[in-house]
Amino acid sequence: MLGDLPVQTDARVLIDYRTSDDAGVYRLDGDRALVQTVDFFTPIVDAPFVYGQIAAANALSDVYAMGGRPLTALAVAGFPKEAEREVLQQIFAGGLDKLREAGVALLGGHTVQDAEIKFGYAVTGEVHPARFWSNAGARPGDVLILTKALGTGIIATALKFGRAPAAAVEAAVGSMISLNRAASTALLSVPGAVRACTDVTGFGLIGHATEVAAASGVTLELNTSAVPLLDGARALVSGNIPGGGRTNAEHFGAGVNLGAEIDPEIVQLMHDPQTSGGLLAALNPAQLDAVMDALNRAGVSVAVIGGVVPPTTARLILR
Repeated sequence: MLGDLPVQTDARVLIDYRTSDDAGVYRLDGDRALVQTVDFFTPIVDAPFVYGQIAAANALSDVYAMGGRPLTALAVAGFPKEAEREVLQQIFAGGLDKLREAGVALLGGHTVQDAEIKFGYAVTGEVHPARFWSNAGARPGDVLILTKALGTGIIATALKFGRAPAAAVEAAVGSMISLNRAASTALLSVPGAVRACTDVTGFGLIGHATEVAAASGVTLELNTSAVPLLDGARALVSGNIPGGGRTNAEHFGAGVNLGAEIDPEIVQLMHDPQTSGGLLAALNPAQLDAVMDALNRAGVSVAVIGGVVPPTTARLILR
């Protein structure tokens, strides 16, 4: 939609919409840059407080994925005129709970009347203008890690139709309300280890990995047996694929080279649109041990899921 707009030229803009990165980066001076993002969506769980928590964690994630520190937030919301006041209060309370956990100041926001509830935040953070992460920069030989398990989209769809076991819902909610702050901080504690980074959200693991491959001019190899899955997600694939998962498969599937023995359900889980998903990072292999140690000490669940190879005719190779 933005392709026909006039291209801006401003030397202070270091990252904008043209690179498919998680957030924009705007240089203030030699030591400071702003990281800015906005994200909101309709409810994916029944509990309003939890929905608010998830929306906040999801919006903050884009700043963490750039190696930045979120500072302030503005709420963005749409509500039906007949929406119950208590429900709306609980949504905002849940969001504020996560902003406080992240040390982020809520400055205000904007609401409009809408047929369906929508909620999220515009978030501003800071990062050093020479040390932010982007989805470019992955090099052949790099190691790929993922810090959260997949399956939130499929579990949320099953929940919507009353087909999700309580244990699966609990696992998905626990993942979605978990901030990516600890993972980002641990990665930052090993200077120069991260070559490229993104968070895994609406385009699924395959979609966001494809963006990394395209931006970096490489091919990513993913080991499907190493990709972590939320408890209960595998059993729910059949009959619970969200519309976004089908769209992702249609859009990104042509760039994927599938091994002959790959389970189609695993591939679908890798297309599954995630909410508040984990960080996908390409690491300097010489620093992998230091990164894994930092993540483990921070209590972050992490899996090594593949590596980076020279460019081929495919963006991704699944093995």
